[in-house]
Amino acid sequence: MKNSQLMRSIAAIAIICFGAALVLANIGIISWDLAEVWLYVYPAFFVVLGVKWTWDGIRYKNGITFGSFLIVFGGLLLLDRFGIIPFSFTDVYKLWPLLLVYLGFSIFGSSTKRKRRRKFQFIFDTDDQKANKKIPKKQRLAVGEHNFSEPNWRVEPMDLWNAVGDYHIDFTKAFIPDEEIPISIQGWAGDIRVLMPENVEMSIQAHVKAGEINVFGMNADGMNREIFYETPNYDQATRKLDIFLSMKAGSIRVDRV
Repeated sequence: MKNSQLMRSIAAIAIICFGAALVLANIGIISWDLAEVWLYVYPAFFVVLGVKWTWDGIRYKNGITFGSFLIVFGGLLLLDRFGIIPFSFTDVYKLWPLLLVYLGFSIFGSSTKRKRRRKFQFIFDTDDQKANKKIPKKQRLAVGEHNFSEPNWRVEPMDLWNAVGDYHIDFTKAFIPDEEIPISIQGWAGDIRVLMPENVEMSIQAHVKAGEINVFGMNADGMNREIFYETPNYDQATRKLDIFLSMKAGSIRVDRV
């Protein structure tokens, strides 16, 4: 179903861009030369696709990072084609400051959400609940790497996020307490590599906006891909890992050894 929807969207956008190129050719703005028309069509394709993804992100609250980037990138290419400003495909690296813009909006948005939760949520804890409650280990980095592979490292609730960076987490070398442990690993661009032991119950939800997922041999690649895996005895187990993995662009791989 997702593949058919994606193909319909791409076909519709391609037709829109092709029709727009014909209009520009007919009114004399561009000449009808296939090589020249292509220089206008693919930037317009980026813009239209970016508008769609941005609208979907706003509508379904999935984020607008990639959609807005395509709009900016395609728009600059079109401005170059019309002779307004110089900008080529290889100048994409000049847009790296957008990472800082997105990071700022992400921090602002997460701060706003936390304030809203505090305003409407009232929680009363007993002393026993406070003693047993574990606060997830949170880390927010613009650029960096996370590596958990030291012998006998202790697994605790984690909430990790990177703008750009890789994760390598080896649970086969870890000490995993007899409890349910939530783990959230997210980022904009990078790779996630996870090694799991045989004797641990787990629930894994992996999602990429654009990229590839491989969870114990189950593969998915392309746009908006997701894989969910749960061991047979997950619900009954007392020692288990509840893992959420998400990348905007990159790859996620989970293996068992």
